[in-house]
Amino acid sequence: MKALLTLEDGFCLSGKSFTGDFETGGEVIFNTGMTGYQEVLTDPSYYGQMVCMTWPLIGNYGVNPADMESGRIHLRALLVKECCKKPSNWRSTSSLPEFLQRFDTPGMEGIDTRALTRHLRMHGAMRGVISTRELNPAVLRERALSLPSMEGQNLVPFVAPAKPYIWHNGRPEEARFSADGAYIWKNKGLRLLVYDFGIKWNILRELVDTGFEPLVVPPDFSLDAARACGAQGIFLSNGPGDPAALTAEIELIQSLVKFFPVTGICLGHQLLGHALGGGTDKLRFGHHGCNHPVKDITTGRIEISSQNHGFHVVLNDAPDVEITHVNLNDQTFEGLRHKTLPVMSVQYHPEAAAGPHDGRYLFKRFYDLISAATSTGNGNCR
Repeated sequence: MKALLTLEDGFCLSGKSFTGDFETGGEVIFNTGMTGYQEVLTDPSYYGQMVCMTWPLIGNYGVNPADMESGRIHLRALLVKECCKKPSNWRSTSSLPEFLQRFDTPGMEGIDTRALTRHLRMHGAMRGVISTRELNPAVLRERALSLPSMEGQNLVPFVAPAKPYIWHNGRPEEARFSADGAYIWKNKGLRLLVYDFGIKWNILRELVDTGFEPLVVPPDFSLDAARACGAQGIFLSNGPGDPAALTAEIELIQSLVKFFPVTGICLGHQLLGHALGGGTDKLRFGHHGCNHPVKDITTGRIEISSQNHGFHVVLNDAPDVEITHVNLNDQTFEGLRHKTLPVMSVQYHPEAAAGPHDGRYLFKRFYDLISAATSTGNGNCR
């Protein structure tokens, strides 16, 4: 079935559907990962985006329940050069087309992904529409132009949980509180309150493996509730959209850092940057892939990282905040810490399930930060 992709500037590519009839739109970006397509599909941070995979063959190892990063697919569409319909892997339980169809997500193949990637690198990420129903590029361009820009969009409500939950036996399970707001911890590690803006499940797996006991809460979980529940530290998760649009969450974080040690990843890092007096800017085409070199300034060590973000933190004149990590491709900074408060965060993904794993040490650094604050009484450590 023929399909057409048209960007807001009129750039157009033809291909075909491998998931049936569709029409959808969103911000078009590219991801340079050779593997990890299932993690991309189920990462809530991709909500509202259509992702072009630069590796030419996608789907060859199929899909399986163990590699899920959430309970469903979140991106708007997957764009590939060639989709493998018959995967060959002992872990596979379904093919990529079957998986996309299960969640009503369009898949388009046969497009020139190199041309699309080059265009996005030259002109920046932009809105686009794909369709099997309307094949007039001029009409699709107008529809692309009518879509909202990613800048200014708060997409967290579309992926965040409605109620607190815990991570139990590899799955989310509803958490229960007493009438006075207290939570009965199981004493399985440092008591960590995780604000879920669209968290990847492997972050929770890594937090547990590091020695934390995470209690996961919605973004509107108040400061009073946080103090009442008995947590020893705060973790701010990844998520989609423009961080500057989350004004209520930024105000909450400004209060949280006064009482708790706080760490975060990706969107959590960006929100923390805002809360500490900095801001965020939109990157031209973002960082999406598994091969971004980052330098840890605190050690001099260079690591290869997995990344997925379209915005980056700018510190401006934020007081008492210093840079800890720098992206060696474009010199944007990817980590921060506060000089006096027990606060640190990183932009990239040390938990990346599909690799690389160079940044896994950061979970131990998170643990040490919160553990030290707990032992010295620096923060609301009950």
